[in-house]
Amino acid sequence: MGVRSILYFLARILGDINAVRKNRIGRRIGRRAAGKATGRIFRGIFK
Repeated sequence: MGVRSILYFLARILGDINAVRKNRIGRRIGRRAAGKATGRIFRGIFK
């Protein structure tokens, strides 16, 4: 794992913690799922 990967990982964890504190975890999970689905679609198109 490179330094950048570790930093992105920590940012994601901190974002999850922040979402839990502000009671927005459902929104965050939905957006993450939508982002993953979009990434899969684009990966298929531009493969």
